[in-house]
Amino acid sequence: MQSNPSCCYFGKLPWLLPVALVSLLAVLAWKSPLGAVAGAPAKTQENQAQDAGKTKGKTEEGKETAKVVVGRGGQSNPKSSKSKGNKMDEPEYNKLTPEERWVLLNKGTEYAFTGKYTDHFVEGTYICKRCNNPLYKSDDKFHSGCGWPAFDDEIKDSIHREVDADGQRIEITCKNCGGHLGHVFNGEKMTKKDSRHCVNSISIKFVPKGKELPPVITAKKPEDPKAKDPKTKDSADTPVASPTKKP
Repeated sequence: MQSNPSCCYFGKLPWLLPVALVSLLAVLAWKSPLGAVAGAPAKTQENQAQDAGKTKGKTEEGKETAKVVVGRGGQSNPKSSKSKGNKMDEPEYNKLTPEERWVLLNKGTEYAFTGKYTDHFVEGTYICKRCNNPLYKSDDKFHSGCGWPAFDDEIKDSIHREVDADGQRIEITCKNCGGHLGHVFNGEKMTKKDSRHCVNSISIKFVPKGKELPPVITAKKPEDPKAKDPKTKDSADTPVASPTKKP
């Protein structure tokens, strides 16, 4: 009868059997799902959030990631201040966080490479976070490497352009509510349209293709007291006086 070589080894080296068993158990534990999780390095909260986003789908809105320091890098905006006797229409628009208010109303800027739409490329529409006005189509978005979302065109009649106070850059704002979006640059030859709208992620919101766009919020116009007076003729029949220039 032939002897088993492995039995001879274990007989001569009694410590070899427990070592082999421990090694086998370690390999099995590593290959199992539980072992893989236990042996993998601990994930940060940011990585866990990214994994959760991938699981739910790219089109779902994620948590705001833009880093903004309120009170730094912005400008005073007289239109957004609440002066006595002149209440602002702020309640008419979407509720904003302090960071969103600082960028949209005080022309602040989020830190580069912190916004959630910088590397976001999904079919849909980008709207103003303050008033829901459609601003950009995903077809016009491109990667510029500047650290902010970039578009080479806007939806018609959605953007207002104005030269900065320093005269160096052209500011872009939402044409409906006046919210600050960023700046536009021309002549960089990045795309065929040769235009780059550099937009703060925190100023916009993405609506995926196939989902209904929310209604645009517009400020209520002050009521005309003459409209309530039945004795007053219709405005269409009432002549409008030309403004008189003061010397």
